[in-house]
Amino acid sequence: MKVNLNHQLNDPNCKGVEILSIGTELLLGNIVNTNAQWISEELSLLGLNHFRQSTIGDNSRRISKLINEISSRSNLLITTGGLGPTPDDLTTEAIAKSFNAELSEREYLWEEIKKKLSLSSTNLNSSLKKQCFFPKNAQIINNPRGTAPGMIWEPIKGFTILTFPGVPSEMKAMWKETAFNYIKKNFSDGNIFFSNTLKFSGIGESTVSEKIDKLLKLENPTVAPYANLGEVKLRITARAKNEFEARNLIKPVKDELRNEFSKFIFGENNDSLSSVLIKELIKRKESLVFAESCSGGLLSSSITSIPGSSQVFKGSIISYSNELKQSLLNIPENLIKKFGAVSEEVAEAMAINAKEKLNSDWSIAISGIAGPSGGNKEKPVGLVYISISGPNDHITNIKKIFSSTRNRLEIQRLSVNVCLNSLRLILLSKSK
Repeated sequence: MKVNLNHQLNDPNCKGVEILSIGTELLLGNIVNTNAQWISEELSLLGLNHFRQSTIGDNSRRISKLINEISSRSNLLITTGGLGPTPDDLTTEAIAKSFNAELSEREYLWEEIKKKLSLSSTNLNSSLKKQCFFPKNAQIINNPRGTAPGMIWEPIKGFTILTFPGVPSEMKAMWKETAFNYIKKNFSDGNIFFSNTLKFSGIGESTVSEKIDKLLKLENPTVAPYANLGEVKLRITARAKNEFEARNLIKPVKDELRNEFSKFIFGENNDSLSSVLIKELIKRKESLVFAESCSGGLLSSSITSIPGSSQVFKGSIISYSNELKQSLLNIPENLIKKFGAVSEEVAEAMAINAKEKLNSDWSIAISGIAGPSGGNKEKPVGLVYISISGPNDHITNIKKIFSSTRNRLEIQRLSVNVCLNSLRLILLSKSK
């Protein structure tokens, strides 16, 4: 019988879906838990949301106790991790213990494991055999990429468990081969969740949220703000029968946001400031170079990480020392002595000379004090000067003072964002 979790998810008194990640290495921070994120996205494709994600270490007693708790509040549990042959792989045994169930061997699984390993190994470890034991009425989830199968098991009425290994490639293959269709058939009512994310730069999350208070109260689609360093994202999510219907629900909200924040929205979904800037420069058939000091190559790295950047980006001069500013960028020694390396005058000279020396349409120069030391009252840590030189000797100078509570890398990254966004805005103004 199909369980309609969509109605339940809208009712706080009803049960839903949970994800449980098992592994002490997750708790210690030795590895990043990408599995939960990926499964969450897959559940959205199925039109299912979930109430909780939990992480627990490799302890049989604690796992069993948590499984019991989850069974009282959820209809569907998806676990990852703990299905291997080592002593700390305890998931299947702990789940069975939660419901006082015995494990029995599936002999055909042992034959399959031997066949898989015969290709790469002649010595079979008997500990591998523990991967062949499951509750009697559990359905096995084949693992096409590894030796550890998973299971689909309904230990009590109205509560189903799906187990997967922690290895992402194995988990994903098993999900696509078996789990997706099983969940779709038994738990989904045919609706999907579809999201569109708008990305902002040059404006804070609180300012955006204040201006869209009405939109944040919508139920379908929903609008949720969240921030990364140097940018704000608004995720618009609609629930509908298909992607076409979801897009139609999202469109008027997206149009309203674009009208309100036209200057600040630089892209959508997987766009970055670098990728947007590269596309615009390719369209214009214009080139770009950098002269970097305090950013130490981070500005160049942000551009070259994007495929196709070679069509517009010619290179950079990383002149960290005053000597290299003089020898590579022809910055006069007296200019540095008079104004200091961190100054509008020096940044402007860096931009102009880099553009000329590297024969480019545009150049961006950056000089600042990233800290944690090196600042003073007149020039504190966080002070950054940016200069942009363009066609027809157009110069734009920008002064930013980032909070001294920011660490060195944050100041560098925020400076890079300002560089890229400032050129984006200049190009935007010239296209009108």
